[in-house]
Amino acid sequence: MRKISWDKQATIQLSKAISFVREDSPQNADKVKKEILGRIDKLVSAPEINPPDKYKMNNSGNFRAFELHHYRISYLVKEEEIIIARIRHTSMQPLLY
Repeated sequence: MRKISWDKQATIQLSKAISFVREDSPQNADKVKKEILGRIDKLVSAPEINPPDKYKMNNSGNFRAFELHHYRISYLVKEEEIIIARIRHTSMQPLLY
């Protein structure tokens, strides 16, 4: 079974996202964080459930992404781990990486 790892930048991005939501609603911030982390935890058993990340240049299909609560979570599927690569708000202009 694969393990979940986080890129340092993705950890910072999640923290900033939750802080931003918390400014308006602490309850919603907790809900958003819980649901994003829950969805990430489910990747262990089905990492290919989400489509390949269309914003990843030269993507062989190992980079995948999903959207939840207006956040796009991109991750890399490796043989023994899943790396959470980045978290961006969907209202931000998409960036290729």
